[in-house]
Amino acid sequence: MTTTATSRSLIAAGLAVVGTIASFAVTTSPVQAQTARTYSATLAAPAAEATKVVNGVNWTCTGTECTGRVDGAAPINTCTRVVKAFGQVTKFTTPKGEFDAAKLARCNAAV
Repeated sequence: MTTTATSRSLIAAGLAVVGTIASFAVTTSPVQAQTARTYSATLAAPAAEATKVVNGVNWTCTGTECTGRVDGAAPINTCTRVVKAFGQVTKFTTPKGEFDAAKLARCNAAV
């Protein structure tokens, strides 16, 4: 094999590896973005209704576990709306993390 043929083979192999890595990154990113753009709430009691619209966003509950997309409002405001719609929460999680006890108390005071 000549030097030129070897170089071409190495370039083709390198491009194949880069393409594989890029396609894997593209297929995994939407799932990560979707997970990062949701709120979740654990209710003190099971939801009476499986779905409700809260601040323009469909929230879905299974038992005491509820999820909804980020709606653009401040997380504490969304939490208070969830409490008004479904009842007291024992846990509220945003893309940036879980509410502490003080924020949960403030959220639950909305009822």
